[in-house]
Amino acid sequence: MTTHASRSLVPPGRTRTVPPALHEFAYWLHRYRRTWRGTVVLNVANPLLFLTGIGAGLGTLVNQHNSAALNGLSYLAFLTPGLLAASAMQTAYIDSAHPVHQSVQAKGHYWAASATPMSPVDIYYGHLLFNIFKVTLSATAFTAVAAAFGAVDALRAPLVVVATLLVGAAFAAPSAAWAVTAKRQPTVLAVLRFGVMPMFMFSGTFFPLTQLPGWLQPVVQATPLWHGVELCRTAALGTGTVAGTAVHVGYLAVLAVAGLLLGRRTYQRHLHS
Repeated sequence: MTTHASRSLVPPGRTRTVPPALHEFAYWLHRYRRTWRGTVVLNVANPLLFLTGIGAGLGTLVNQHNSAALNGLSYLAFLTPGLLAASAMQTAYIDSAHPVHQSVQAKGHYWAASATPMSPVDIYYGHLLFNIFKVTLSATAFTAVAAAFGAVDALRAPLVVVATLLVGAAFAAPSAAWAVTAKRQPTVLAVLRFGVMPMFMFSGTFFPLTQLPGWLQPVVQATPLWHGVELCRTAALGTGTVAGTAVHVGYLAVLAVAGLLLGRRTYQRHLHS
């Protein structure tokens, strides 16, 4: 009875098809089932401990001595959106670059996947979809904890999550597109140490850009994380302008699309199905 009813929903001459990329997404999701509990605990416990320490410790000292530099904001309200963007960058890079590099090595998962009807582009899209899924989980958990602490307005929390996802996409797409070409694991780690971590420290996450030397400020403003931090911060505080938001969104969107286009080429070139 159920089978007949389900078949009746399919037009004559057509069969139900699932986008091939979803099979790749399902593979990574299946692997994630083994570790999701620990990840969820970290996504909740880390922001909880961090916001407690910042709110009750360092934030109090900063508020007493440097409130003018923060334009009257509490340090907790200033820091939290920037930290969300920086965490999205880290999650996107770590969950893209290292697994992609491992998967393309001899006997890696990509070679098994490329032996199926999936194309290299399907593999890329499916893995990227899983990376965005993980960024979504992390950003949602962090924002929920921040809203409970009053660090983010609960009404603005959905906007902050959306902004964080754009940051994640802007880093995940090009990171995966590049990592599939990397020959050695130390190269992947070097980009993390000398590219990702300096952006984390000097993109306006922990202190205003005006605290940096004048010659360094334009350099920082050219980085994708600075645009992500500003987008998340203005979304959380409601201080964004139409022009400013358009610039930040446009910059990150262009980076994400460029990563998608590059990934299509690099995956097709390096995965011979």
